[in-house]
Amino acid sequence: MWGFPVPADTVTPRHTRGQERVITGNRQASWAFADAYAAEDEALRWARDRAREAGLRSVSPSAGATLRLLAAAVDAKAVAEIGTGTGVSGIHLLHGMRPDGVLTTVDTEPEHQQSARQAFRAAGFAGNRARFIPGPALDVLPRLADAGYDLVFCDGDRLEFPEYLTESLRLLRPGGLVVFAGVFANGRTVGSGPQPTEVLRLRELLRIVRESDEVMPSLLPVGDGLLCAVRR
Repeated sequence: MWGFPVPADTVTPRHTRGQERVITGNRQASWAFADAYAAEDEALRWARDRAREAGLRSVSPSAGATLRLLAAAVDAKAVAEIGTGTGVSGIHLLHGMRPDGVLTTVDTEPEHQQSARQAFRAAGFAGNRARFIPGPALDVLPRLADAGYDLVFCDGDRLEFPEYLTESLRLLRPGGLVVFAGVFANGRTVGSGPQPTEVLRLRELLRIVRESDEVMPSLLPVGDGLLCAVRR
């Protein structure tokens, strides 16, 4: 296995199965409460609807609220986003950034970016608050400035996440923050048995980040998992 603790395959005593069901139910209720607590406005709901129609995943309300908090915590003026989607995460990031901050957002699909542009406008952000760059992330990121960003948010192709980490560490200033979305992969990351390449790449990313001397990491059980790391 890949070094993370996984429960042994043993028969669960009957008296503990009920307790496990209660714990699982409580956790699900807590996660639902956290999502409901993170109230979202009409612009965010519109962006979520566009994402659903396009078959795109977007960060949960609680994960979005966490992104907003993290952007505010690092007093972000320059943020790079990999995976614009229809603008859900971008709106949260912009809300957390400084009023003069600029979000640089990259996506392979210009039509998705057009939806995000509309969502940003509906959320009240001026056009100069976001820079949209269409194209594959690994082609675009090398063109961005070294140590020029306070936060990098990665929500693109999970097969490329380890490569995104390398680029993110170059882009970030010391004390800057990189955040990866969806690292739980709906529970498959800690699941046993054969897993698709996407999950194996997520496990590789988690291992690299945990063993790296360049970052201070934390894995947050928010939404589908947020892996956060501060560049030392």
